[in-house]
Amino acid sequence: MSLERRAQRNGYRDWQARSGNVELGTPKLRTGSYFSSFLEPRRDVEAVMAVIQKACVHGVVTRVMADLVQATGGIGIAKSQVSRLCEEIDDRVDAFLTRSIESERPYLWIDATYLKVRQGGRIVSVAVTIAVGGNTDGRREVLGMAIGPSEAETFWTDFLRDLVRRGMSGVKLVIGDAHEGIKAATARVLSTTWQRCRVHFQRNALAHAGKSSRRVVSAFIATALAQPDHGAARTQWPSWPTRCEASCRSLLPSWTGPRRMPLPT
Repeated sequence: MSLERRAQRNGYRDWQARSGNVELGTPKLRTGSYFSSFLEPRRDVEAVMAVIQKACVHGVVTRVMADLVQATGGIGIAKSQVSRLCEEIDDRVDAFLTRSIESERPYLWIDATYLKVRQGGRIVSVAVTIAVGGNTDGRREVLGMAIGPSEAETFWTDFLRDLVRRGMSGVKLVIGDAHEGIKAATARVLSTTWQRCRVHFQRNALAHAGKSSRRVVSAFIATALAQPDHGAARTQWPSWPTRCEASCRSLLPSWTGPRRMPLPT
């Protein structure tokens, strides 16, 4: 036995890769460790941390996540460590949502969706609003996001004021749903033009059409909105309700309102 030997072999172990264990005869030592130079070092810790953060984003609670990692044969991890990983996500999100808005955004899309969240031990519905700004080159960027109890005018007003406080300027057109809170907040904070979103407009129109005629109605609306200029769209716009009258009679009474409002462009 060589006097320079510092450890002795103690069987073999598998190679632990990200996709699982690989049956490879890697020597295992009694003391210390051995790893061949032609194999990549194990990166299980980084992979597990990424999975933990993704699970937390999807709502898995800290205690359940810690137990799950240990039960699946992963590394031992404490609940406090899981909490710290989640805090790292919160810090990055806060930095993104509070960053300065430097260049002008002539076009601003705002919308909201409702999600179920846990608050005070109860499941409640909250409004999640988002703002997307577009520059003159057509590039779009998420400018802000906020959570509130509803889409009240006060909520939209505070949301838009926060965007202005962070530096948003040069807004010439706001595109959104025909929500009274959005229109009032736009006039109050930005003093600019509001335009009804095409997608919301089409959804509202299809809600008045029968199930069998929705495809026809959708095609006519898309044709009118795809015209090269406002004049051509205006010419196409009044014709289609009468052309499909037999298949969507329920839509015609409500059509007098949209025909009086500005055509979505």
